[in-house]
Amino acid sequence: MRLTKLEHACLIIEEAGRKLVVDPGAFTTPQIDLHDVDAIVVTHEHPDHWTPDQLTHLLETSPDAVLYGPAGVAAAAEGFDVHVVADGDTVEVGPFTLSFHGAQHAVIHESIPVIDNVGVLVNGRLFYPGDAFTVPPVPVETLAAPVGAPWLKVSEAIDYVAAVAPKRLFPTHEQTLSAAGLGMHVDRLRASVESVGGEAVVLQPHESLEV
Repeated sequence: MRLTKLEHACLIIEEAGRKLVVDPGAFTTPQIDLHDVDAIVVTHEHPDHWTPDQLTHLLETSPDAVLYGPAGVAAAAEGFDVHVVADGDTVEVGPFTLSFHGAQHAVIHESIPVIDNVGVLVNGRLFYPGDAFTVPPVPVETLAAPVGAPWLKVSEAIDYVAAVAPKRLFPTHEQTLSAAGLGMHVDRLRASVESVGGEAVVLQPHESLEV
């Protein structure tokens, strides 16, 4: 299974010539010519994780792709056929087994409503939590670890990595950080995952990794 990280929170996972797209949002290069997509997962409704234009482009080139997201995404993505998933659900689509974990976005501030958020475990190997600190109830080989966000302190990121204890992580959700800040935060994530026997791999946008 091949994973390609795009800017910020968007991932493309390839297996047997088919593709899964996760969180194609506003901080990500427009996906205007991506074919062979079986599924799109949107973890929550914030625009840095999906936009109508991104979904439209993906569905124009892969019209049979199935769109999955929590109830909040279904309500926000008016005009799109969202298959609602929640904590504990598992679906099979093409060569992908998708199991969903978690229910709510991490708290940004007490004045801001907490929205739906669901993380996704892909083929039992790659876990992407969206914007949450969800620890799935199974071992994680590769973790897409949020590294910077309005809802995230570096101490929380360190604790989250230690709680999941993956064999490997790569940082995501980096567009809210400067280059200097990203380097500092990545160093903290690396130290955390190494403390539990794992390793950190830093992927630049459009770089890939076998998972």
